[in-house]
Amino acid sequence: MATTTRKPVQGAPPSAPVAATPRPAREAPPPQADVYRELREAIVSGRFQPNQRLVEAELVSIFKAGRTSIRSALTRLHQEGLVSREQHRGARVRLISDREAVEIEQVRIALERLLARVAGERATGEDIAELEAMVQAMRERVNQGDSIGYSELNARFHQRIWVIADHEVAGNLLLTLKSQSIRFQYRTMLRPGRTAESLCEHEAIVAAIATHDPDTCEAAMADHLRHVVETLQWAIETQLRQPAWSPR
Repeated sequence: MATTTRKPVQGAPPSAPVAATPRPAREAPPPQADVYRELREAIVSGRFQPNQRLVEAELVSIFKAGRTSIRSALTRLHQEGLVSREQHRGARVRLISDREAVEIEQVRIALERLLARVAGERATGEDIAELEAMVQAMRERVNQGDSIGYSELNARFHQRIWVIADHEVAGNLLLTLKSQSIRFQYRTMLRPGRTAESLCEHEAIVAAIATHDPDTCEAAMADHLRHVVETLQWAIETQLRQPAWSPR
């Protein structure tokens, strides 16, 4: 049987090649540094609770990141003491004991006394004005009865002093210590009258930094943090004295 060959129709335009359907571009995963910061913030803010399991597959979905980035972030957080890792059991948010929380604050006293000294020597007029404005905002929170807002400003106040001091090693150590004990911070504000006392102590710290005298700055910070430790111990003892709930 003869094969019929079709001839192209004269004058017809050449067939255009069929364009391939473009594939939707995949969203690039966030850099490892961003994954680390986001996971760290989720732990510090309480989104992930102490002793909660951190399952890699779930973290990949939550943070839209690859397993390599998640594992790298967990390794860094383990080194910082925010995550515990056990063989064949994975990672968990590390549970800080009451005793460890007190010891963290005691170490913090030594570091913050140093930074207060250095900040007193280096603070500019602009730095002091900023600290005064922060104390004013803290005073407003006291007047409003906003203890949570006060605690947040309190943390920013101390971090601003770290920045003024510009002591990288001490600042990094404090950041890690503060992150580990963040869940205890709000408990210290539960003591009656403590917020107003804390405000006076912060006012004294700013006044000391304004003198630019290192000894005065160190003494003001030491006095404040001594009261913080005493209040934390009070909060822990108060909680221990509370009877366990049982159904009636």
